[in-house]
Amino acid sequence: MNEIIQKALHVKNAARELAVATTSDKNSALKAIAKALDRRRDEILEENEADVEKAKERGLRESLIDRLKLTNKRIDGMINACHEIARLKDPVGEVIDSWIQNELRIAQVRVPLGAIGMVYESRPNVTLDATILALKAGNSVLLRGGSDAIRSNLAIAKAIKEGLKKSSLPETSVEIIEDTDRKNVQEMLHLNDYLSLIIPRGGAGLIKFVVENSSVPVLETGVGNCHIFVDKSADIEKSIEIIDNAKTQRPGTCNAVETILIHEKIAAKILPAMAERLRAKGVELRGCEKTAKFIEVKPASEEDWSTEYLDLILAVKVVKSLDEAIEHIQQYSTGHSEAILTESYSNARKFTASIDAAALYVNASTRFTDGEQFGFGGEIGISTQKLHARGPVGLRELTTFKYIVLGNYKVRD
Repeated sequence: MNEIIQKALHVKNAARELAVATTSDKNSALKAIAKALDRRRDEILEENEADVEKAKERGLRESLIDRLKLTNKRIDGMINACHEIARLKDPVGEVIDSWIQNELRIAQVRVPLGAIGMVYESRPNVTLDATILALKAGNSVLLRGGSDAIRSNLAIAKAIKEGLKKSSLPETSVEIIEDTDRKNVQEMLHLNDYLSLIIPRGGAGLIKFVVENSSVPVLETGVGNCHIFVDKSADIEKSIEIIDNAKTQRPGTCNAVETILIHEKIAAKILPAMAERLRAKGVELRGCEKTAKFIEVKPASEEDWSTEYLDLILAVKVVKSLDEAIEHIQQYSTGHSEAILTESYSNARKFTASIDAAALYVNASTRFTDGEQFGFGGEIGISTQKLHARGPVGLRELTTFKYIVLGNYKVRD
């Protein structure tokens, strides 16, 4: 029995125990994991530093190294996340609806999904996020992280296992695949007898591969080609502040803005100031011919409009109207997060009604598409699909439901 099958069997069996675990037991396990992370802090940071150095040697760009790097502050954030998820209401056992029909009492009750497979790239915090959300929702999890973060992931998983040992939950509730050979991902995608769901988290290539090759149901966490449209009525100074935040705060995240659409009536006023602000932070601007009339930019190609840069690069297009902005977003959006900056209530309403995306913003940064920012306590990814879950995938989205039907020796006529 190879590593993947053995560990898949572990999480499948553990899922049965987790399904009936009490809220108290699950919360105690999360707190034990938090303590283990703190105890193993130095080891985790040391292993992460080795991953970061290797990534630098390979020439990984700075925005992606930022996603890979752990600091004491980020470890503190991971520890706090354990306590925050422990404080959240347990979704398992919630009666969603109930009614009486045919002299039967029928209840729709929330239950765990079971054993979840998580396939992700170079973000070691996902090892912890996926674990604590899965456990609180009564699920086990099989983790397969990328080679860029393997030492960090294994160190975090070691702490998780140590915490589980000190709890009443099965230590095998969480397993991590140590072999980073890509063939293991292919095998994992066909573990229908063991896993209830696969969740990919990473770049477009990984997500596309999982969606196209998995026979296990997939919860697609999407690519973020996010747009901001600056309407002609928008406050220029406040709009530049939002654009700066959405692009430069953490450019390597899926909720960072990649394309700015500017109404032509405000272009002459906003573009020079926006360009000055962004260039001071190292942002490369790629613009259409109209944009080039107002500021110096690298000519944008057709590919730029559909690219998730995950870097300090921003595409800029000047449009004639709200309708043209909507048409552009409808063509190139990945359905993640889209925003309009405007003082017009009717334009805001039209924008939010016309654009099909997981999160739509009026006068706010796309960077808020995040489970913690939405009050979910955390998230396992951002779903851009429409069935089962959409947007930040929190505790509720990691459950399903079943019907419990009570009768008095009732037979069907």
